[in-house]
Amino acid sequence: MLSSDNVNISSRSELPSPGAIRSELPLSIESVRNVVRSRQEIHDIFDGKSKRLMVIVGPCSIHHTGAAFEYARKLKTLADEFRDRLMIVMRVYFEKPRTTLGWKGLIYDPDLNNAYNIEKGIFLSRKLLLKIVDIGLPVGTEMLDPILAQYIADAVSWAAIGARTTESQTHRQLASGLSMPVGFKNATDGSVKIALDAVATARSQHSFIGLLEDGHVGVFRTAGNSYGHIVLRGGSEPNFGSEHIAFVRVALKKAGLPQNIVVDCSHANSGKQYQRQQIVFNDVLDQIVSGEKAIKGVMLESYLKPGNQPLCANHAPDPELSITDSCIGWEETESLIRSAYARLG
Repeated sequence: MLSSDNVNISSRSELPSPGAIRSELPLSIESVRNVVRSRQEIHDIFDGKSKRLMVIVGPCSIHHTGAAFEYARKLKTLADEFRDRLMIVMRVYFEKPRTTLGWKGLIYDPDLNNAYNIEKGIFLSRKLLLKIVDIGLPVGTEMLDPILAQYIADAVSWAAIGARTTESQTHRQLASGLSMPVGFKNATDGSVKIALDAVATARSQHSFIGLLEDGHVGVFRTAGNSYGHIVLRGGSEPNFGSEHIAFVRVALKKAGLPQNIVVDCSHANSGKQYQRQQIVFNDVLDQIVSGEKAIKGVMLESYLKPGNQPLCANHAPDPELSITDSCIGWEETESLIRSAYARLG
């Protein structure tokens, strides 16, 4: 039969609705309190009511939920010990944007075998989020697919819009309706204007088409998100130095936007060399100690073991070693956090 529809679709299957997944894996009342409280603590940092430094730290991506929770328990100990000066948020990324091809993250391919059991991926990802939030540790993640946000956003305290999607109207609209602070990364070429425009756009009201909790398509009308901010991740060259911070601070002021900046110590700022994250981290701390007030947070890619490993067919990866970007190991992570606490005293 001649058809003009779905010509390149090889198969389709139905996913449970966001409401069904949330009903099966609900946030406890205490976890809701934890999420609301941690979001408010981040608001206070951006509003200047709190002098704490937000530290978003964790693996480049989650590929093994058991090892990720082991990391979370270790991080929770540090978060409690240093909470008077540091607001520690665990980086819990389930989706990986790809320039070409590659593993797309736990939600898309939880079995690491290109089977794309997305229903299982959503279930595992939400279950891990609940376990982490249950112990009182805030989580941050990248919102890549707007539909998937409905399955996990209620457990998230901080969200990122990545360098490849900051210019996307769809993601700016999504951010305007998200319930947590949202960081927009500068473009992969280093352009900051795109992120500035995104912050300004997300502060406005929008209407867009999205997925309702019952699985139907609906229209969302947003109030705007006043806690959008820039995340500097480098581009053709690093952009974490004091001269870059000063430039962005002035640009934010000229645009009438809050002067709030988060610095990503990884990616192009470290030249994708995980050993250099400490250089970026310490430089940022130097600026804060010297009186720079616009820097409200830093990001570190960190996991249980340093480095990374290739994802190979018919070979189970080490649960404690990243399968995407290289990360600093736990020992260095703990050392950097302890050093930051001491220097910010």
